[in-house]
Amino acid sequence: MNYSVFLTETDSSSSFLSVLFQNWGEDWIYHCLFPLLLAVLAYLVLSNKRHKSLAWAFLLVPVVLSLLPVPSMVCMVVSIAAAVLSYLLFADFTKKDSGTSSGMVESKQQWKAWLYLAPAIVLLLVFTVWPIINTVKMAFMEGYDSLAALGGNTFSYGMANFNTVNSSATFLRAMKNTLLLTVLTVPISTVLALLIAVALNSIKFLQKPLQTIFFLPYVTNSIAIGMVFSAMFNVINLDGTSVGVNSTVGIMNNILMFFGFDPVNWIGQGSSYAANVTVMVIYIVWNALPFKILVLLGGLQGISKQYYDAAKIDGTSRARILWRITVPLLSPMLTYVVITGFIGGFKEYSSVVGIFGDTMGPPAGLSGGTMNTMVGYIYNYMSGAQVKYGVASAGALILFALIFVVTMINLQVSKERTHY
Repeated sequence: MNYSVFLTETDSSSSFLSVLFQNWGEDWIYHCLFPLLLAVLAYLVLSNKRHKSLAWAFLLVPVVLSLLPVPSMVCMVVSIAAAVLSYLLFADFTKKDSGTSSGMVESKQQWKAWLYLAPAIVLLLVFTVWPIINTVKMAFMEGYDSLAALGGNTFSYGMANFNTVNSSATFLRAMKNTLLLTVLTVPISTVLALLIAVALNSIKFLQKPLQTIFFLPYVTNSIAIGMVFSAMFNVINLDGTSVGVNSTVGIMNNILMFFGFDPVNWIGQGSSYAANVTVMVIYIVWNALPFKILVLLGGLQGISKQYYDAAKIDGTSRARILWRITVPLLSPMLTYVVITGFIGGFKEYSSVVGIFGDTMGPPAGLSGGTMNTMVGYIYNYMSGAQVKYGVASAGALILFALIFVVTMINLQVSKERTHY
């Protein structure tokens, strides 16, 4: 590898990657990512207190090898051998540490478990792992075109796709919408789900029918629900604050007018951004409640009644019981619904389509839709007139990084506040 080339390049954002990938050739993805994944697997298998130094050795060897200018096939073979050897050593260590005949019997029967898991593993590799690897590959390809790739064309590697995404006003607006909807909907839906679950757990009369009613939105198509909400908030022929004979203001405006308020243009042409966000928050919260209620209600039914009986004897108020007994004992479930809520919030897309349609915003909105989300931005570059798989892949990686960081923060915070 000619490292002097790096000193002559002027484009610092892409020169290093371009030269590095050109030295590796078209199969750089196998040369780098595949060994790294196997190395991480080896580390996870061996990451225990007794054999941590050996685990680090199996982690570093494939990583160092992937950075050297050696044939990718050699790198792959050595990495696979390292992963297999690490697994065999781990199984041997486990058997020695257990020292029981039952452990030996279980280790002999492991091949049956792997045989049963083989079909699912193959499907995951084909339809999950490989698309992820291919997405990473396309994210660094500049000017990638699928038809040209089938024709044998090659593409240079660099950071141009990421630069396009980061400099796009549409992407920044989509990120703002995604963050705002997530920050607003996750806390509101979690608190409401907790209160509803506590209420359902406290009553005995009609408990099962009420649980069924609250769970129905979870099994209903989100696009269909969005169309219903769109009709509820839609305004037709609204001229200022006056309503004509042939106008329709929607159910929500009828309720407002019943209490003496003027109708609001929620999602129609000329509607405000605040009105659009309000409709989206109401819909997303309502759609997220069933699953969270189900999870929290299951956790509540597993809490021993002795805690509540002791609190009643001491004369503790219901509010104190809720925040001092119920919430701490329910913290594992709350952590789960909060983390999954943030992940689902960052992937929000179908709700916007259900409310606004494929315009992703009110009519005559800005290019890409005023309520577009990060997932919607990615889909815009995967279909239609502006198909750019490289830009879409770069946006997907940025979204993944954002979700990963937020999830790690949630996990770190939950370690101190979760009681098992």
